[in-house]
Amino acid sequence: MLIRFALIAGGLVVLALLIFAIALTLKRRGRLDEVRRYADPVMRAGLRVAARRLEGGKSGASWSRRQDGRR
Repeated sequence: MLIRFALIAGGLVVLALLIFAIALTLKRRGRLDEVRRYADPVMRAGLRVAARRLEGGKSGASWSRRQDGRR
């Protein structure tokens, strides 16, 4: 159990370092604002989808079943 936790935590740390390195590179090249402009609508849409899933979870039906039209 501890090994699994360590692997997941290590993976998250590596992912965070990778994202930080990409952001730092973009900032040095002066393109960070351009990337933010394109990423903002994507992030907003993702948050809306996540909010819909959380709100829909109260009814008991899974998201995939609602997409098919079945209950």
